[in-house]
Amino acid sequence: MSNNLSYWEYKTWLSNIDYTIVGSGIVGLSCALGLRKRFPKAKILVLERGILPQGASTKNAGFACFGSISEILADIKTSSEWDVQQLVHRRWRGIQLLRTMLGDDNLNFLNYGGHEVFLKTQESVFHHCLDNLNEINQLLEPVFKALPFSVQPNRFNFAKIQPQYITHAFESQIDTGKMMSSLVHLAHKQNIILFNGITVKEFVDHNTHVEVRTDHFEMITKKLCIATNGFASQLLHEDVVPARAQVLITKPIAKLPIKGTFHLDEGYYYFRNVGNRLLFGGGRNLDFEGEKTMNFGQTKRIQQRLEFLLSDVILPDTPFEIDQRWSGIMGTGREKRPIVKQFTNHVYCGVRLGGMGIALGSLVGKEMAELL
Repeated sequence: MSNNLSYWEYKTWLSNIDYTIVGSGIVGLSCALGLRKRFPKAKILVLERGILPQGASTKNAGFACFGSISEILADIKTSSEWDVQQLVHRRWRGIQLLRTMLGDDNLNFLNYGGHEVFLKTQESVFHHCLDNLNEINQLLEPVFKALPFSVQPNRFNFAKIQPQYITHAFESQIDTGKMMSSLVHLAHKQNIILFNGITVKEFVDHNTHVEVRTDHFEMITKKLCIATNGFASQLLHEDVVPARAQVLITKPIAKLPIKGTFHLDEGYYYFRNVGNRLLFGGGRNLDFEGEKTMNFGQTKRIQQRLEFLLSDVILPDTPFEIDQRWSGIMGTGREKRPIVKQFTNHVYCGVRLGGMGIALGSLVGKEMAELL
């Protein structure tokens, strides 16, 4: 095996590896921490392609959400009510696990509630959601131990929308930078080795071990866990399709009245306050095929639509300036249920979080660790 490493480097960091995890996002680090709890003396290595978690864990909007009412109704069209209830329950359990693992202060967890906003042109969708509000509340009451959805007036004075929102009382917001920093800190404290800037090119599962080839070295590990979500198709043949999400954030806005998380146009757009800034993302429904990409970046069409909705609907009477733009890569597929499975004898995966990585990530990582 050819490695551009010294004897000392290889002996210290890359020999006698028990578990290697590919991806240092929420799933990967939660898996590593779950493995450490089960196997206190194991040598655990995490490989990350970026200088920071590269996919969506630090590039998302920071929504601790479980599905807006229009999304729930859309899911029921393709799945049973039982399946939808169980998926929401997993999202709820995942958030509670994350809060327990890190603590609310390390997440900057704020339960301001989440609101679905309907444009004037979406009157039929709005009334469909109103007509089914009681039914969905009854379906989800066993999950939240209370009725999650209620109708609220347009108290934030958005323009060109229906006169009411449909609010989810339990939806919250977090600071994903603080979350990932806390997970990394916890992993270091638990003697988990983290390598950044390492891309796994391929692996071969042998009878007794897995051979892993990266862009910097080759190594052997007893078990391999794939937690790369939107990039999973580079290593696995599973139903995982990359989905780019474009996001922007404004400069501070004096006396910004908006507080909470918001869904617009059946969840394809989402916005929230970050202190006195406004974060806004989405628009991949404008170009589904074009946004099925692993390339980071922005497109003129989607960015123009985001800016138009900001000025025309969300902040109609408030001047603002864009401060930053970025994108993240989610993992989607034909189903919304995550894939947590044994792929080969010594290879496992936890992928396809469907844009719900904050809610599902810690639970999927824990479940993958429990498979081994």
